[in-house]
Amino acid sequence: MVAENLISSAVLPLRTSDTGKMALASMENFNVRHLPIVNDRQLLGVISEHDLLIHNTNEPIGSYQLSLLHAFVKKNDHHYEVMRLLAEHQLTIVPVVDESGDYIGMISLEDVLNYFAKTAAFSDSGSIVVLEFQQRNYSLAEIARLVEAEGATILSTFVSSKPESSIVEVTLKINRQDIHNILSAFERFGYVIKASFNEEEYLESLQERYDALMSYLNV
Repeated sequence: MVAENLISSAVLPLRTSDTGKMALASMENFNVRHLPIVNDRQLLGVISEHDLLIHNTNEPIGSYQLSLLHAFVKKNDHHYEVMRLLAEHQLTIVPVVDESGDYIGMISLEDVLNYFAKTAAFSDSGSIVVLEFQQRNYSLAEIARLVEAEGATILSTFVSSKPESSIVEVTLKINRQDIHNILSAFERFGYVIKASFNEEEYLESLQERYDALMSYLNV
């Protein structure tokens, strides 16, 4: 999946002639805290709610100093790059440009969440297993071999670690609801099972977090 496929037409960009008040009203209408400023097809930057509030909101936003001039992705960038920008700059939208640098649309945080919610990692039935071990011992091939030896398949993996730690945490989505044999295999090979969830427990937890995030975005 590339950025171009995540573009939404539900949110409209701002123009330099729009006032701060108009920009704040647009952010409220679209439930975002950032919007791109576009003249014709030229992307001038991203304006944040904070940028608006420190200026005279009766003035055109073209006179404002922007804090986010280079927060955008190209249309063929992977969606991981979209996620990186969202996290790095704490954005609620990411503008998308073509090969010439012209603006073609934007991707909202909600668009990204909805995309992942529809992928196999979330929508297919199964279970979640979280493993923890030393980074030097991490081998996805061995983990996959143990899962597949029990007749199951890994649908997705997510690896996380902290810079100051040598501990790696791997979250697996497995296409089986009954994973007792898989957990036993992990234990036999010395893996630390930090957590495991069947589909019902996982979906309830995911739904609670998704609802909480949507409530936060709508504030």
